[in-house]
Amino acid sequence: MATTTAWDVDSVAAELLACEDEHRDREPFTDQWPDLDVATGYQIQDLNLARRLERGERLIGVKLGLTSRAKQQRMGIDSPFVAWLTDDMVLPTGAPVPQSKLIHPRIEPEIVFVMGERLEGPGVNCAQAMAAVSSVYAGAEVIDSRYRDFRFKPGDVVADNASSGAFALGSVGLSPGELDLALEAVLVEVNGVIVDSATGAAVQGHPGEALALAANELAKRGLAIEAGWIVLTGGMTDAVYSQPKSSVACHFTSLGSIFISGGP
Repeated sequence: MATTTAWDVDSVAAELLACEDEHRDREPFTDQWPDLDVATGYQIQDLNLARRLERGERLIGVKLGLTSRAKQQRMGIDSPFVAWLTDDMVLPTGAPVPQSKLIHPRIEPEIVFVMGERLEGPGVNCAQAMAAVSSVYAGAEVIDSRYRDFRFKPGDVVADNASSGAFALGSVGLSPGELDLALEAVLVEVNGVIVDSATGAAVQGHPGEALALAANELAKRGLAIEAGWIVLTGGMTDAVYSQPKSSVACHFTSLGSIFISGGP
């Protein structure tokens, strides 16, 4: 008779970090632990943040996952997820996707905020959230997953830090007042061919809504978005695979372009 692992918060957290460090994927934990829900996933996420900080990483911000309503419907959820960003996830300008570090990287364009003021919920609305933003950048998130074939349930993906991998920022930083973020558009180009497009309205109607949601979600855990933090507001389009020898570019209307090589 086959044995099953008795998973808990500590063992799932350890296994997720091991998968990341060993560049291997696995089946979702909910196959064996159906009670792994979103609240438990956040406990696992926070435990692994503490472990990342203990090993020398530095907390630099937050990211949102599944901000698209179509993706939420496919997952059976009604709200995006919040996850952590550390300095180990930064992809320097011009650096290729670290294929040897990631398992099955995909790239998606994002609108990124750098916070000028602390933003603390609950009850934060879009206008209040945007008033706390110092500057806006183009971003490209290299998402990854420790789950085979990106198959997971909500509790799994929250535990996995919302499929974090790496991220790159563009070189153009503008103040929020210089932009109409709902209309800020992006074209996604893969190997010279435009494959997708979207506007900021794809992110909760306005990226500021995603920022407000993040502040209010963190408030439930007694946390806030701190001044100086980077906030990735969520994918504007579906993610595209980043294969070796590939080239992905995200061309924004006002925020410039980001070019990311898939590496050798």
